[in-house]
Amino acid sequence: MTTQCAVFKGTSDYISTQDLQNIVNIAVTLGRPLLIKGEPGTGKTMLAKSVADGLGLKLLIWNIKSTTKAQEGLYVYDTVQRLYDSQFGDRDVSDIKQYIKLGKLGEAFTSEEQVVLLIDEIDKADIEFPNDLLWELDIMDFYIPETQETIKAKHRPIVIITSNAEKELPDAFLRRCIFHYIAFPDKEMMKKIIAVHHPDLEESLLEQALQAFYQLRLIKDIQKKPSTSELIDWVQALALGGISPDAICQCLPFMGTLIKKEQDIDSAIKQLPFKGNPDL
Repeated sequence: MTTQCAVFKGTSDYISTQDLQNIVNIAVTLGRPLLIKGEPGTGKTMLAKSVADGLGLKLLIWNIKSTTKAQEGLYVYDTVQRLYDSQFGDRDVSDIKQYIKLGKLGEAFTSEEQVVLLIDEIDKADIEFPNDLLWELDIMDFYIPETQETIKAKHRPIVIITSNAEKELPDAFLRRCIFHYIAFPDKEMMKKIIAVHHPDLEESLLEQALQAFYQLRLIKDIQKKPSTSELIDWVQALALGGISPDAICQCLPFMGTLIKKEQDIDSAIKQLPFKGNPDL
C-alpha cells in the first residue's frame, strides 16, 4: 500500500486559507482522515474536489443519508439479483463474486491509483455509523465473508469527511481524525470567492450587496441564514436584472434568492432598513 507525498496548494477555483492548506497536507502526510466542520455554505464539500484537482487525483463521493449503513461503503451482496437469476436466468449463480458490488470505500481500496474519497455529511447517519468505519479506516482492509476474501487497499486514499454538526460524533472516531473548522468567510474573503465566480461584477454593486448580505446574517430571528452559495446566486441575479447599487439600499431585490423561508423574509423586512417591494 502506497501513500501520497504531493503537496496541496489550493486551486484557482477554490479560495482556501493557508491554515486550511496546511491541515490538508498534514492529514495527507499522516494518512489520517480529515474531518471538516463548518456551517452550510463554507465550502466543505467543494474542498474535496479542490484537493483532488490540486493533486491530480480522481474524486469518489459517498453521500451519506439517514439510512446509510457503514457496510454499504465497503460492499453489498446482491442476494435479490442472485435469487432472480437462479429462478429465471440462465446464469451460473454458484460464483458469488459476481454478486458482490463494492461501495465507495471498497472502490477507493481497489483503485489502481490513489484517490480522494469524500464521505459527505457523516452526521446524517446513525450514531454508530462512524464507529463502524473505525477498523477499516485504521487498517485499510476489510473482509467479505460471502467470498472469504480480504480486500486490502492498494493505495491509502485521502479521506475527507464533512459534518454539519447535526449529531455529535463519537470520541473514538474523533481521535483518529485530523480536524479543521472552516469559519464563515469575512467580507474580504467573500470578495475573493465571488471574484472566482463573477470576475466582472461592478465594484459598487458588490459592495452594497455584501453590506446587505452581512446585515441579513446578523438578524437573530432568521432560522436559515443565507450562505455563500445564495450570495453568489444573488449577485448574479442583481447583475442580470440590471439592479443599481442604490436600489439595494432602498429595497432588497430578489430576496427569495437569499432567504428561503417565509418567516425569515418577514423578519428581514421588519428589521432591516429597506423599503419597497423585496421581490422587485
